[in-house]
Amino acid sequence: MRRLMLMRHAKSDWSVGGQPDVERTLAPRGREIAPLVGRYIAQHALRPDKALVSTARRARETWDLVAPELGKAPPVVFDKRLYETPAKNILAALQETRPDVHTLLVIGHNPGMQELASLLMATGDIAARQNLLEKFPTAGLAVIDFAIDRWSDLKAHAGRLDRFVTPRALALSAD
Repeated sequence: MRRLMLMRHAKSDWSVGGQPDVERTLAPRGREIAPLVGRYIAQHALRPDKALVSTARRARETWDLVAPELGKAPPVVFDKRLYETPAKNILAALQETRPDVHTLLVIGHNPGMQELASLLMATGDIAARQNLLEKFPTAGLAVIDFAIDRWSDLKAHAGRLDRFVTPRALALSAD
């Protein structure tokens, strides 16, 4: 079994004009919600063995806020291939993951995260799948399980959506 957790970076700040997109930082709301996602991952025993994170500043900042909530943070690889790329390119990067990694967290961007989730899901809760297909919000987390032995065996329509967690649901449960 392999578990893939796809997380879209937390809400970014659009208030600073003229900066390259790759350098956009997190908005205050993003800095507030990202640790909640990390706490959710830890509280639900979803801790990853490895994290694969886009090199964009907002994705790295998201990781920096999620990681401390995990207890012992896993090794992380910052991969420029996850920035502004289609699902098939992200899939190719995932297929290079070593077999000793059973649970992998990927922090990236839309539309790639949503496209990849859509490409990989075959089964799971119908309402959760529909919600994910309609909108993958910033700091959203999709957990997809695969009955495979190696990441190199990862292919389209082979996963079961275990859960889809949105920041709104986390904020409501924190109240």
